[in-house]
Formats: sequence, C-alpha cells, structure tokens
Amino acid sequence: MAFVLCWRDIQNLRCTGDLPMDDIESVLKDLGLEHYTSVFTANDVDLAALPLLQDADLKELGLTLGHRRKLLGWIASENAKASRASSRRPMRSVAVSSAMAYARTAPGRSERRHLTVLFIDIVGSTALGAALDPEEMRAILLRFQDLCAGAIARYDGFLARFLGDGVLAYFGYPRAHEDAAERAVRVALQIRDAIHAIRTPNDAPLSLRIGIASGLVVVDEITDAAAGREQMVTGDTPNLAARLQQEVAGAGDIVIAPSTRRLLGGRFETEDLGPQTLKGFATSMNVWRVVGERQAQSRFDAAHQGSLTKIVGREHEVALLLDRWHQAEAGEGQAVILVGEAGIGKSRIIDALSERLDHRQHAHVGYQCAPFYASSALQPAISHLERAADFAPRDQCDVKLDKLERLIRQTGPDSASVIPLFAALLSLPAERRYPPLTISSEQQKQRTLEAIVERLVRLSRQQPVLFVIEDVHWIDPTTLELLGLCIDRIQHLHALMVISCRPGFAHEWGGHAHVTSLTLNRLGQRHCSAIIEQVTEGRPIAAPVFEHIIAKTDGVPLFVEELTKTILESGLLRVADEGYVLDGPLPQLGLPATLQDSLMARLDRLGEVKEVAQVAAAIGRD
Repeated sequence: MAFVLCWRDIQNLRCTGDLPMDDIESVLKDLGLEHYTSVFTANDVDLAALPLLQDADLKELGLTLGHRRKLLGWIASENAKASRASSRRPMRSVAVSSAMAYARTAPGRSERRHLTVLFIDIVGSTALGAALDPEEMRAILLRFQDLCAGAIARYDGFLARFLGDGVLAYFGYPRAHEDAAERAVRVALQIRDAIHAIRTPNDAPLSLRIGIASGLVVVDEITDAAAGREQMVTGDTPNLAARLQQEVAGAGDIVIAPSTRRLLGGRFETEDLGPQTLKGFATSMNVWRVVGERQAQSRFDAAHQGSLTKIVGREHEVALLLDRWHQAEAGEGQAVILVGEAGIGKSRIIDALSERLDHRQHAHVGYQCAPFYASSALQPAISHLERAADFAPRDQCDVKLDKLERLIRQTGPDSASVIPLFAALLSLPAERRYPPLTISSEQQKQRTLEAIVERLVRLSRQQPVLFVIEDVHWIDPTTLELLGLCIDRIQHLHALMVISCRPGFAHEWGGHAHVTSLTLNRLGQRHCSAIIEQVTEGRPIAAPVFEHIIAKTDGVPLFVEELTKTILESGLLRVADEGYVLDGPLPQLGLPATLQDSLMARLDRLGEVKEVAQVAAAIGRD
C-alpha cells in the first residue's frame, strides 16, 4: 500500500541520517519552546507522536494557551507545505505527519486488495458490426453498456472500463464487501438474463460470454492531467477472468475460477467443466459454469452445504434458546436477539437450535436479509414466500399463482382477499382471477404487512413456529416495520422469533418483557483448540502452528476454522504418526481467501482510521 511504502521510506531515511526522527529538541528550540523538552521526553513524545497531539494533550503536558497555539499552528503550517511539495521526501521537521500528508495526496496510490474481476463480452460482435450500419451498432452497444452499468452499480461494483463490446468490472474495490464474489455472479446472471431484451435490427437476440475470477492484486490509482483518474490492477486475477471468458465460456455461459467457486460456497448451482489449460497459465485448473441461484433457507445454509463442524463453546446460548422455545410451545411467545460480530457464531447457534427441534412438530419461517437488498422493500418476506410456495426458476406466472394459492389456503379460508396482495408483492399478474387492487400504495403496504402477520398467527395456531430473521443489520425499512408488528403480536402466540444482528444495530424492542437480548463473546483457547481438533480430524498439530492460529484468530470461531483449513491445504504441514508436523520454521502466512473480503470490508468502513490500521499492520504486534 502506498501509505505503507511511505512508512518504509521514512525508515530508510532514518537509517541514512537524513531524517532525525527523535530530535524533538531542535523543533522545540526553533519555536522558542525548548524549556518543554524534558516534559515531552518524560511523556515519550517524539516526532512520531507529535503530529498526533491535540490541544487537550498539550494542555495536559502543561503548555500555556499561547504556546499550545504556537505549536499547533507550526504543525499545521508544515503539513500544508508538505502537501504542496512536489518532492517525495518529507520535510525534516514534520517527520511522520509529512509522510501521511504525502500518502493522501500522492499521484499514484497503491494498495493490495482481494478482488473479484468480471469480464463480459458480446458473442459474435465482429460479424454483427460488419453486418450493421455503424449507428445501429452504436445504439446496440449503448444499450448493452447501460444494462451493465446499472447492474454493476446496483451491487456496488466498480465499472473499470468499457472495452468496445466488452465490460471490465471489479468487486472489492474501491469499497470491499464480504460477499464480493456473490455480487459479481449475481450481476452476471442479471445481465445474462436481461441481454435477450436487446435485439438486433433483424430481431436476433444478443448473447454473452462471461468470465469471473478472484484473488489478490495490487491496485494503482494513476492520476493524469489529461486522462483523469484510472485504476491499474496488477496480478493474475484479471488475466484469468479474461481467459475464462475468451477460451472456455460459450454463448450464454458464466464461467468461474476455482478461487471464486470456493468463496461462493453453495449459493449457486454450478457445473464442473473439468480441468482447463489456459494461455499464460503453467498448470491446468478446474473451472465451473454457473447454472443459477440455489434456493436456500439462509446464507449460512448455502455457504456450508452440510459441511459443518460440531458446535463448540455455545452450550449456554443454545440452552437459553431451548428454554425460550419451551415457553413458546406453552403459548408464551418469545423473541431472542442474538448480537455478535461477523464470524462469532450467530448462524451456527440458530442452526444448532434447528437441529434440536428436528424431532418436534413445528413450522419454520426463515427471513434472510442481505446488503444488496437493503433498499428492496420486503425482499426477505418475498424470498420466504417463494421458497414456501416451491417456486421453480422455469415456472410460468400461472403456475406460480397456482402454487401461491395452495400455500395461502393452507392457513385460512379468506385467501381470496389475501392472494391479490401477495401476488402483487411477488410481481405476479392476478387480474384474470381476482379483482384488481383499487387502493392507494400506502394502504396496500399496510394490508400486506397485516396479511403477513396474520399468516404467522394462523401458522402458530396449527403448530409452534420458529421464526428466524438473520442479519437484520442489513434490513430494509419496510421489513423492519414488519418485524415490529410481529414482535407486538408474538407474545401470545405459540412462536419463537430469533433475530441475529451485528453490534451497532439500533432497535426499540428492548423494553418488551418477552424479548431477550443475548450478546455473543469470543471463545477461549480451550474451545478454539476443540475447533482446530475437529478440522484436523483429531490429529495433533505442530505447536508453533497451533500458537499461530490461536494468536491470529482472537477467539472468533469462523476465523479459527478457516485459518486452520488454509494451513492444512497449503502443504506447509506433513502428516506423520504423531500428527501434523512442521518440517521447518513457520513462514509468514497470509489471510485465508474466505476471510479477505470480510476483513477488508471492515477496514474500509474505518474511514481515515484505516491509514492508522495499515501502519499498525506494517509494524506488527511486537
């Protein structure tokens, strides 16, 4: 990263003597404040710490108002000079602050990122261009580019450039997302399905080839007076995505690299295309074609596909949920809010509860919130109804309406008044069977919310209901309103609501007597050791590797599991009779690819503090 490079440059200058990092006495003497030297030294304030001091800090050190203003003004003035300086070398008297100013204004910032790269190309565009008038071809390309730009923007990707009849997009830059690979595939599916609406003058449909790959790259932001800002990405990932699109994908195909498939888990149906030899890559690799989205109860279910390790260290939390379930079975409806950071085990606890209830008669209602649907009203409810009605991707509208009618009639006799509301919610035309809705949009929204709540009430009269709403930190406002109505009604139902969220999610449900909030803490070393033992299938692991995993994962279960898997797959360890053996010194290990996007997304949310974190990462823990 450019900021880290600047820090290393400062270290080099320190070694050559050109930058006296610890000579704070000369700075204070130049300002006539040398009598404070002993105070600064006693409090370990050197030139590295000086730019970080604020007025309150200087006051605490005993500087008078005038002297504080004098020193703060000097720092601001020197930083301004450094920002205007064309030379890369920081000014002698500003030390670290000059380097920070340079990093923010440098013409070519570089940063290591984990990217998912999307390449899209129109099939047969050369022949099409030769057969059409240039204006006709231009109109087609503009519609295609508008379609791509809209889809990429919707999923917060970065449209790097148009390449004639092709499109290059990045997911994970300039803002990272923990589901960057999923976003790229969703964009590809949306564009592939929508491209058929663009027709040539002779009414022929267009077709696309799409390649997607994920991996570590270096992104350079180049500022040019004539060209403006442009991003240059260095690494194999863009080349791999381009080769998959050019050499493997057929018309209408979305082909993904093994790195992308691993990040996707089971969220999409894929078809193994076998090992492929690609130009410029020394070894062959297995690649996959994306068939479509897989229907799953939650993101957790889709990601794991039955490959779960045994739950560890959460006996108390599962026991509390079971206690609330027993109250719900007795007609005292309950709601439990699970609060915890990403990877801490919220979904795993919910899954463990579901396992305990498998032998009990009950209904399961699952809502899954997602970041790319945070502006889509009631999308979690829509997805649940589509799963409950067993919609298939190839179902026609009439078939879907038949399935919806069967679903709604299971819970009440007044389905005729409810089905038009749900049909509108699911974008199904129902005018041929039911009178059109002649109410305002606000009235329609309220009646729809009431109909969803009433369906929950009627389900609970037939059998106890487990109502799970995951990741509500990404919830849309209308679904949030719906949850409030459900919490108000659930107190006297045979139902348990389990709501998961990350810290910082604000709600007003804490005052209800039937609502319990449960914050999940990180695991201790004993429980982390048990997770490692599960991943290694009971084989002991070399002590230095074990200590590395414990130190780096900080008790987050997902991190423990993924880092252990990455080390085992790296070939670093050898299997022996006594377990996994390390034959040499432990090398520097990178982050697992499955965690790169998640951690970078958190780092990007820090804003300006991100630079401090990057410097701290370069320095290390010791």
